[in-house]
Amino acid sequence: MYLEQKQRPLGRPRQNKNTKSTKEIILEVATRLFLTQNYQVVSMDEVAKECGVTKATVYYYYSTKADLFTATMIQMMVRIRENMDQILSTNKTLEERLLDFATVYLHATMDIDMKNFMKDAKLSLSAEQLKELKNAEDNMYEVLEKSIVYAMHIEEIPKGNPKLAAHAFVALLSIGNFKDENHTPILANIDELAKEIVSFYWNGLGHSY
Repeated sequence: MYLEQKQRPLGRPRQNKNTKSTKEIILEVATRLFLTQNYQVVSMDEVAKECGVTKATVYYYYSTKADLFTATMIQMMVRIRENMDQILSTNKTLEERLLDFATVYLHATMDIDMKNFMKDAKLSLSAEQLKELKNAEDNMYEVLEKSIVYAMHIEEIPKGNPKLAAHAFVALLSIGNFKDENHTPILANIDELAKEIVSFYWNGLGHSY
């Protein structure tokens, strides 16, 4: 009887079919920890504890913290890309779509110092892991770039360098995370901040190169 039972692969953690997979839970928890703390502070022990699993279970899926971080960041960029694609695919004007995306993005990252967060983490990643992150980042920018190319094609905005325009917009959004020494943001109202950033950006797009 016991020999006839299908055994799970050696080392594979038990999984309840009615819940999220262990791997999904680990990724969700790790993403939250990495974003709210920083790469150096988060430990595999802490991830395991927050997930309610053993450290061995975390290591089963991700052999190093760098592997786990890379997976969480790629997943996050894929989600941002999907959200960006959904927002930019509407029939609104490009300016309206950019405002919609900026508002969503700023609300999602208001408590995260993305610049220092990524800078801190990249010091511990391998060349291959950095390449994976770069590819995911490029795919994210590509969605925005395509919308800008189309807007140039229909003469909604003057022709120019769409790749530069896409990167410039995301760079401007990063300003939304800025806080001074007293942790005071440029504008406390996120919706107003999004409008200010898009207005500033749109004025720049309105001038031909």
